[in-house]
Amino acid sequence: MPRYLSLVKIDEATAPAEGPSPELMQRMGELIEEITKAGVMLQTEGLTPTSQGARVRYEGGKISVTDGPFTESKEAVGGYAIMQCKDQAEAIEWTKRFLKVHEDFWTVTCEVREIAEG
Repeated sequence: MPRYLSLVKIDEATAPAEGPSPELMQRMGELIEEITKAGVMLQTEGLTPTSQGARVRYEGGKISVTDGPFTESKEAVGGYAIMQCKDQAEAIEWTKRFLKVHEDFWTVTCEVREIAEG
């Protein structure tokens, strides 16, 4: 069965500074448990804010490192999930369920892509 990456992108400007609420974390935990029991979830993690990260870029034969936050980006990668699904439609359905556990003030986009094998 193919594996899919759901790349979670958030708008850090509208996300709460303190992070997800305890209620959101509980709903996410329950859904992750369900997805795992269904044999779909292989791995999932959230990421720290961009202010705690760095970008390493290779261009013109040179490497540069830029410390976060990355103000030129509206969306930041907030986490990811790797799922094993029968097809992309199933991966999208699980991703929709993940998005629906968020409160209305969140702006979250998930990019769902099949992982190339071999």
